[in-house]
Amino acid sequence: MINITVADFHFQANWEDKKAPATCAAFRKVLPFENRLIQARWSGEAAWIPMGDYNLGVGQENVTAHPSAGEILFYPSGVSETEILFVYGHASFASTAGPLAGNHFITITKGVEQLAALGEKVLWGGAQPIRFETLA
Repeated sequence: MINITVADFHFQANWEDKKAPATCAAFRKVLPFENRLIQARWSGEAAWIPMGDYNLGVGQENVTAHPSAGEILFYPSGVSETEILFVYGHASFASTAGPLAGNHFITITKGVEQLAALGEKVLWGGAQPIRFETLA
């Protein structure tokens, strides 16, 4: 399990170890991970963490371009920069370069009912602090 805190919202999530083992293993090594979550520009009801040329050392696995609410994707760069996509509603992953497919590596299991409110806060309130950490 992984704990995710965005501003005053708290979520618990499962790793998708069987479907995205390399991404999960690599991301665990950088925990706790802190950044800012901002509204996605092209992907619909989703927020993202732009990561520039950050290299987690993984390729594509368990990719999707049409994630569901509560799914978190890692995009290991390519036609767009490295990023994490945090889906809070209906989304179709994309960038200025067109459609993208990211590694679905985390799924929120507790706090799903808060996703719409989180989306509203990010959309209208701007960038929000986000922290990923393992549960004690």
